[in-house]
Amino acid sequence: MKQDVFSRRHLLLGAATGLTSAALLKIPASIASDGDEWHRSERLPDPAIKSLDPAFDECINSLSTVERLGTGMEWCEGPTWMGGAERFIFSDVRGNRIMQWDPVTHEMSVFRRSSNFSNGNTVDRQGRLLTCEGETRRVTRTEHDGTISVIMDSHDGKPLNSPNDIICKSDGTIWFTDPRFGPNFSEGVFTPPQLPANVYRVNPSTGRKDVILNDVPGPNGLAFSPDEKILYVVASRAKPSRQLWAYDVSPSGALSNKRVFFDCGAGAADGIKTDMLGNVWCGWGSGPALDGVMVLSPAAKPIGHIGLPERCPNLTFGGPYRNELFMTAHSSIYKLTLKVQGSVLTD
Repeated sequence: MKQDVFSRRHLLLGAATGLTSAALLKIPASIASDGDEWHRSERLPDPAIKSLDPAFDECINSLSTVERLGTGMEWCEGPTWMGGAERFIFSDVRGNRIMQWDPVTHEMSVFRRSSNFSNGNTVDRQGRLLTCEGETRRVTRTEHDGTISVIMDSHDGKPLNSPNDIICKSDGTIWFTDPRFGPNFSEGVFTPPQLPANVYRVNPSTGRKDVILNDVPGPNGLAFSPDEKILYVVASRAKPSRQLWAYDVSPSGALSNKRVFFDCGAGAADGIKTDMLGNVWCGWGSGPALDGVMVLSPAAKPIGHIGLPERCPNLTFGGPYRNELFMTAHSSIYKLTLKVQGSVLTD
């Protein structure tokens, strides 16, 4: 059984990267080496983990500390856990590559070079990688044999702007944000946007593609509540500060009851995920006292903060029990083992 899992994993990774299984085992771990400026806490509980409400005690393992898995990237985004491949995947956006971390060897290596300046990633219900590509302005799916299929690259005959973040509902529909952020010259060839900033839903079974939201200023991160009855979307161009918006989701996928779930104030929410208790975990910045992860209760109350030495654009839950929090920061990847599990819809 273990050999079958090992073979499937390396078939997928080898096809996606163009490397054989043998070559994958020989990738050097130099990318994962820690820099001198980062020191994992030797104190328990970790002083970087701050409880703002007793509810946070249900989430945090007091015997765990924040660790850094690797550094030296240019802008980390799009974290996702590929359970079938037993790998943590993320985008090094400005490095124009998708990276992978092996939980067995603890090695960081290249999953796909020349990623078209990918940003958001997730997996669909069949365990296939879904990717938002900035330079090609499209959403793609990496099939199990490593080939790449285009899910969506245009609307009304015009190219998408800069697909940013992406999630997959339990019914298989794919939801993604398409703000007017770029691409810019540091993330591909600049081309002026031709479409409004929208949130889209794609039904791979029928091929139907719909604009589901067209009024979110700078739609960015998005996530479902554990029961899929609420959709959260980051309004990153809301004024005077970023906001998290929430919508009720009907069984058919229709949205209603738009409201501001949380005003970020001096902070800046980016990518978001939910846990099985309904808490919303937010990649957070901006500034030394804010950088890291902010955790909000289902009632929109801040209950905890995880401090990092750099801004955290995004995060995800992973590991065999979905209780490992992977955080993509500006140049590094961090991990924290939790008491709570991420929502089954995390990836």
